[in-house]
Amino acid sequence: MTFTFSRAAALLMLAATAVMPMATLAGGNHGHDDQHAEEAAKGPNGGTLLEQGDIALEITIVEQGIPPEMRVYAYRDGQRLSADQWQVAVELARLGGQTERLSFVAEGDYLVSQQVVSEPHSFDVAIEAEVAGERYHWDYESHEGRTTISERLLALSGVETAVVAPRQLRFTETLFGVVQPVQDRVYSVSAPYDGIIEALHVSIGQQVKKGDTVATVRSSDTLQQYPVRAPADGEITALKLNQGDHTRGGALLELADLSQVWVDLSAFPNVLEKLRVGMPLSVLTMHDAEAGHDGVQTTLSYIAPTMTGGHIARARAVIDNADGQWRPGMHVQAEVLTEQRQVPMAVSVEALQRFRDMDVVFGRFGNTFEVRMLELGGNDGRYVEVLGGIRPGTEYVTRNSYLLLADVMKDAASHNH
Repeated sequence: MTFTFSRAAALLMLAATAVMPMATLAGGNHGHDDQHAEEAAKGPNGGTLLEQGDIALEITIVEQGIPPEMRVYAYRDGQRLSADQWQVAVELARLGGQTERLSFVAEGDYLVSQQVVSEPHSFDVAIEAEVAGERYHWDYESHEGRTTISERLLALSGVETAVVAPRQLRFTETLFGVVQPVQDRVYSVSAPYDGIIEALHVSIGQQVKKGDTVATVRSSDTLQQYPVRAPADGEITALKLNQGDHTRGGALLELADLSQVWVDLSAFPNVLEKLRVGMPLSVLTMHDAEAGHDGVQTTLSYIAPTMTGGHIARARAVIDNADGQWRPGMHVQAEVLTEQRQVPMAVSVEALQRFRDMDVVFGRFGNTFEVRMLELGGNDGRYVEVLGGIRPGTEYVTRNSYLLLADVMKDAASHNH
């Protein structure tokens, strides 16, 4: 019998590997045995309760309206001790080898950390306390946003990673417009003298060279024939008169040199203030834009000084059109590069997830993954600047990070503050 392993099955197995938080309370010099529980006991203030004999500590993290801080309460036989009766020091060991040592001062009937407890609040905790001359020690795990996945399941789920690194961000604005002939390359061809058109030697769409005969006219005054010649290279775009018509000073035909064309773009006020003549841009047909293809590179050559009745300003670029790809009247899209700058750290926009109403990526530490709450800067649509929350060089998940988020959300509700 042959079995096939589907993506859905991989996700089920991935979810089954979630690492649940476990509190380990180790006795210090009192010689208590280690205790293991799937969830630490809760104290009167909703924090983690650690007990040895008649002494108990309650560990809380408070962050509503203030930077996160740790507050510790002490109890003897269930009665709260005043803050001057005991001392405590806490060491937090995080994934990636970071260790933070917290010192405390008295505030009311509890001790409060002098250091901010940065996110994520996920660490192995070591506590040293002294109560009435007696020393106590506890170790326990306080994990959130963390999961461990085997290499096999990672491969099946399609998780990919990259490294937090410097990157150049490119900020663009999308404008829409229409291809137009270059105004001073459109020629209205007339006969120099009034007369009868005896022959038209061209048709619409025909390419001509400068000096080619496009019509023969018999002068009304001299009755002599004379040629009407093309004033430039180009394409016949319109015939204004027919053979046998009297010229009467009117145009015979229209000739356009379309080897270059204008791209007339529409810019709304919020975009207009970012535009400058000379900015590079990429012009794409609507089909190429939908297909994600690259466009033709050029620069902004003109920005109108006035607005239209629809509160739109006209911007313009010139593009080469030797192969005739860009036809007047064609609707196009342009990506204007309005800013580019180098940033010390950036992550892929695709990597971002929301965890506890914060923007996060999943850092990878071997086969363990953990959220990193990010302070974000500018976003160019592909990468976003990182101002804080993760170390340079950290490996992070770029693809399918939502699978890890689904995994860790199962125990997110147990996070203590």
